Amino acid sequence: MAPGSKAEKKAALDAGAWMFNVVTSVGIIMVNKALMATHGFSFATTLTGMHFATTTLMTLVMKWLGYVQPSHLPLSELVKFVFFANLSIVGMNVSLMWNSVGFYQIAKLSIIPLLCIMEVLFENFRYSRDTKLSIVVVLVGVGVCTVSDVSVNAQGLVAAVIAVCGTALQQHYVNYLQRKYSLNSLKLLGHTAPAQAASLLILGPFVDFWLTRNRIDTFHYTSTVTSGPISANSYALEDSPPSRFK
Repeated sequence: MAPGSKAEKKAALDAGAWMFNVVTSVGIIMVNKALMATHGFSFATTLTGMHFATTTLMTLVMKWLGYVQPSHLPLSELVKFVFFANLSIVGMNVSLMWNSVGFYQIAKLSIIPLLCIMEVLFENFRYSRDTKLSIVVVLVGVGVCTVSDVSVNAQGLVAAVIAVCGTALQQHYVNYLQRKYSLNSLKLLGHTAPAQAASLLILGPFVDFWLTRNRIDTFHYTSTVTSGPISANSYALEDSPPSRFK
């Protein structure tokens, strides 16, 4: 195959992977917000555990098919990563539950400058002048949107800060583990997804009760919530989600 053809094939695969990532990320956010805002499923931590249980099943299938090769990750490293990762994903889902979708997305942008600051502090990385100016623009935009978004409340802002800090720490640790133990993303996911699923499904109901004062076993499960498709239009925000508890 000619070098040009290889480069074109790689570019096409990268573009396809990028589009798949965008579509699935947006789809997950829409479904999660629909469950929380429209259907009153306020158990963000347990919901995250369900996501990782599904991810664990997929990694097992990929291992069986040979796409994920055996690898090693020390237990101490795994425990630290799971802590940061759970803090990140739970914080993001709680932020999504307590904030508008717009503010949730704006808050996520602040992960970029925070991660850059961490790289400068811990890895002595140096950014160009243009990159620094871009980061300043992002921070100004986040600040303006935070002040102007009337739906922001104290608990939502705290959840967003925790989510942003946890995500930045997780991403920094991902790079560290991949470099140190020669792990690609699928191998790392094969180690971390089962541990995250188990920890979140065990602790999730207790954390969710502490956050919302609602018990997951008293939730009224409908066919739409458990298995039915949720349309893209069903995630329109409501100031007070309808009660779904017995």
